[in-house]
Amino acid sequence: MNTLMDVLRNRPGWVEVKDEGEWDFYWCDVSWLRENFDHTYMDEHVRISHFRNHYELTRKNYMVKNLKRFRKQLEREAGKLEAAKCDFFPKTFEMPCEYHLFVEEFRKNPGITWIMKPVARSQGKGIFLFRRLKDIMDWRKGNAGKKLTSLEAQPARSTANPSGSHDARSSDDQKEDIPVENYVAQRYIENPYLIGGRKFDLRVYVLVMSYIPLRAWLYRDGFARFSNTRFTLSSIDDQYVHLTNVAVQKTSPDYHPKKGCKWMLQRFRQYLASKHGPEAVETLFSDMDNIFIRSLQSVQKVIISDKHCFELYGYDILIDQDLKPWLLEVNASPSLTASSQEDYELKTCLLEDTLHVVDMEARLTGREKRVGGFDLMWNDGPVSREEGPPDLSGMGNFVTNTHLGCVNDRKKQLRQLFRSLQGQKKASS
Repeated sequence: MNTLMDVLRNRPGWVEVKDEGEWDFYWCDVSWLRENFDHTYMDEHVRISHFRNHYELTRKNYMVKNLKRFRKQLEREAGKLEAAKCDFFPKTFEMPCEYHLFVEEFRKNPGITWIMKPVARSQGKGIFLFRRLKDIMDWRKGNAGKKLTSLEAQPARSTANPSGSHDARSSDDQKEDIPVENYVAQRYIENPYLIGGRKFDLRVYVLVMSYIPLRAWLYRDGFARFSNTRFTLSSIDDQYVHLTNVAVQKTSPDYHPKKGCKWMLQRFRQYLASKHGPEAVETLFSDMDNIFIRSLQSVQKVIISDKHCFELYGYDILIDQDLKPWLLEVNASPSLTASSQEDYELKTCLLEDTLHVVDMEARLTGREKRVGGFDLMWNDGPVSREEGPPDLSGMGNFVTNTHLGCVNDRKKQLRQLFRSLQGQKKASS
């Protein structure tokens, strides 16, 4: 079910452009961007769905490099306490260039589990866990193929139709093609929070309209993706235990397409509140807000902030047993293929609201804090839930304008929003 094409074709007043006609809005894939962006003239009002060098955040090695640099900068400018707010990604080394640093670290902590991930692939392809240096020696000699998952044997099926949307088989994230296969070796989080004995991660959607100034929206809905098999560290070669990617899990022998392996975030938040109380959940979700903002700030100065660009990112977050959230990766092209009816509704609403915020129809005033399921969380500074300018002096009563996993009464909100905007237009004319 291709949610993107359904949403674009059903948008009132929008017409699909065939072949080489002139266009105003393009949901392009990253390969189009690489080949055409620098040679394409765009009028003031034209919008496309990626920033030119989005990979600074969405390639695993670049993301870590930028976060490490940002953490050092914070430590210099604001001290260790502030820099510690960036401690939300596992210890990571880029391979092969940081191999010797990795070996040093590996020998300090014998027996712990590490995970190897190719920097530019998605859907769990090429990932393996290891505890012995010998496994890395094999990998370095070019024998890592023995360790790759069975999925690796399948061809990459990422095709784009002429309108620039993904087809129904699209990959979760089209990464940049790179000649040499680089990996990251990352400390594996051995104590993930489990529900029903199973590991899961969260997919959260963040929409960035501009980097300079930084203007970012957080979507209320998202989902938890579960592995199909109970978690254990005694079988590190079992991808169904350790990888939560839907592309991996749906090949599991006991996968039920109807049941799937997802919980909506609202259900997840309610479950945690019933187990740990609302305060612990508020703290966890506030820590996740910190991840979204700090990661965007870490690339703010390196991303080319072109006024024609916006980007809908898919954040993958893992939560450990101490209710600490960890950033696993950020996807530039989060999967818009629906795996169930519930998934279809989430993704079509997400895309409709993305188009409302992008606002090709020029209906918004630019002062909105909420549009459908999106809440403005950063507008060149934190956004307060309260009306009026935030009092940042003591930050005492400041509450961030985020509602992740809360009720999403988007239809009612959109009706009220557009009715009031029409009223304002009539009054002014």
